[in-house]
Amino acid sequence: MLVLGGLATLIFLWATYFRLMRYIRRILSLNDKQQSYFARPHHLLASLRVHLLDAPLFSKRHKAELRLSRAVNVGTLPTRFEALLIAALLSMNIVMCVVAIPFDDASKDSLAGRMRHRFGVVAVANLVPLVLLSGRNNPLIPLLAIPSDTFNLFHRWLGRIVVLEGLAHVFAWCIPKAAEVGWDGVGTALRESTFLKNGLVTICLFTALLLHSPSPIRHAFYETFAHIHLVLAAVAFAFLWMHLRGRHAHSYLVAAITIWSFERTVRLSRILYRGWGVNPTTATVEAIPGDAVKVTLRIPQPWAAAPGQHIFLCVPSIGWWTFHPFSVCWTDGQVKDNDMDSDDEENHGMTLPRRAETVNLLIRRRRGFTDKLFQRARKAMDCRLTMVACVDGPYGEGMVTNTMESYGTVLLFAAGIGITHQMPFIRHLVHGYVTGIAAVRRLELVWVIRSPEHLDWVRDWMEKIFEAAGSAEVLSMRIFVTSPCDIKEIRWLEDVPAGIVKIRGGRPDVDLIVSKASERQIGAMGVLVCGTGSFSDDVRAACRKVQGRSQVEFMEESFG
Repeated sequence: MLVLGGLATLIFLWATYFRLMRYIRRILSLNDKQQSYFARPHHLLASLRVHLLDAPLFSKRHKAELRLSRAVNVGTLPTRFEALLIAALLSMNIVMCVVAIPFDDASKDSLAGRMRHRFGVVAVANLVPLVLLSGRNNPLIPLLAIPSDTFNLFHRWLGRIVVLEGLAHVFAWCIPKAAEVGWDGVGTALRESTFLKNGLVTICLFTALLLHSPSPIRHAFYETFAHIHLVLAAVAFAFLWMHLRGRHAHSYLVAAITIWSFERTVRLSRILYRGWGVNPTTATVEAIPGDAVKVTLRIPQPWAAAPGQHIFLCVPSIGWWTFHPFSVCWTDGQVKDNDMDSDDEENHGMTLPRRAETVNLLIRRRRGFTDKLFQRARKAMDCRLTMVACVDGPYGEGMVTNTMESYGTVLLFAAGIGITHQMPFIRHLVHGYVTGIAAVRRLELVWVIRSPEHLDWVRDWMEKIFEAAGSAEVLSMRIFVTSPCDIKEIRWLEDVPAGIVKIRGGRPDVDLIVSKASERQIGAMGVLVCGTGSFSDDVRAACRKVQGRSQVEFMEESFG
């Protein structure tokens, strides 16, 4: 625990240093049109990003899923830095299981007893970080500026370690016992001892948790997986409680259960507060072209709006108590005070909501919940209906927002429904440029879509953004349509000045786009991507190639 705490402290200091540097960069860049000082690369940091921090484990693949077939995927590969931390975690557990055990001096029975005790204690101690890393309200996410996806990765690896240590704990008892009294004697001991039976049931339940958690099962039957996982974990903790009662390791279990209970209480309290009961949250669901739905949530208790937010949505009439994550695409509500007091009509259309009273989501139809949502809306009158909904969130706010405000050049990549994550950043950064509160001087969106009808997903919101005087000075867009069509016949944002929006056919040359952007960048450049795994990997590879030429930082988002 002390080692993990020390590692978290180091990462916190690292994250705090960069938060401070980005804040200083933003302040100093507000009145500097060229920002030449901040465009210069930091060669040591660039080398770390190329070879460790942003580097995939092998050549290029990181977010692109490894697939056995079109229907079966087996997960993704970690980055080199993540792999290094996983290796360190495995090594630390091996050391903790064997350190200070006298292998030479102890008898076989004494050695087996000490090993059994050590494996058991370390396994139970690992339950504390295991539970902490699994929660949506994990306090380490904002403190360490590490996304929840990364913590989920370490949660899975810690779970595997706990099961292996638990099995080692069992074998360290049953093998010496079988050598002494035979396997029939082992069975008799298990039947006669409630303590041993509780331990056996516990390890069977933890093993079941491991066996039903591989990526193909999680992705194919996520809702079923989530419910079974929760029930198995709760029952396993109950039997482990009885197994450890009166023993030193029991305190670790109490800590794990306390963290789990607190996180679930916070989650439930937020859901109830956001609107459940007399004045519930409502969701107006509209089927729109391009196999998608637009969901407009009206929140009785609004929250502070910020780019990068996502929520977990439940529509009880479609899927009772199943929450699914979606990026917040657009918000409306009370405007910020400085916008309300402004009489400058040039800022019309660029007022930012202080409180998100109406939240808009764009959801691509896939399987399960999203397909049911689409089918229900399509069958309704005018392809629109209103239902009661539950909202858990928002999450993710502030992690990337403050960072993006410090870049002179911002390059946003989106593939398909990934535009939902980028829209709030476009709005926020254009507003920051118009009002002079962000360092951004050049903002470019690269959006890859399959069909021209996908452009209608965000047409109204884009028109609002371009209503602000000065928005065309900072914002440009390149749209790539991958399906065969007549590009000249596409009409979109016709009131925007010529050259600001360029629509082309085919796929983008990501390497060329990033390279050219780095050659003419103003200040530091931030690159943010939200899209398919292979698309994110292409952008990551392109950013690694230009490291060392100028100051470039790569970020990615998995929600779409």
